[in-house]
Amino acid sequence: MRLEEFTNSNDLLETSMIFTRVGKPGGKVQTKQKFSCSSGPRAGKRVSSIAQCFAPVDIKKRIQMKKTRAKTKIRQSRKAKRTKRIDPSSLLTKILNKARKPAKTKR
Repeated sequence: MRLEEFTNSNDLLETSMIFTRVGKPGGKVQTKQKFSCSSGPRAGKRVSSIAQCFAPVDIKKRIQMKKTRAKTKIRQSRKAKRTKRIDPSSLLTKILNKARKPAKTKR
């Protein structure tokens, strides 16, 4: 038996490429290509490889990240706003992602 018999193979291939800004604070920042999962436990998330869409989730890390985000959400949002407005790599990411979007059709 094959996987194709049980699943629609088109669903597994429906991933979209996205450009994201990657780097640590105070370190080198790069613009890299990532993927958006369409299925699996990480559906809707951005990952670096398509294989990660179907990898098992580490529950301990997930719970810890939820706690951290709850504590620092206001500070994170202010920093992110400033970075998206000022940082050259963020501006490049915005331009690259706009270029990838299909043009809207006029009726």
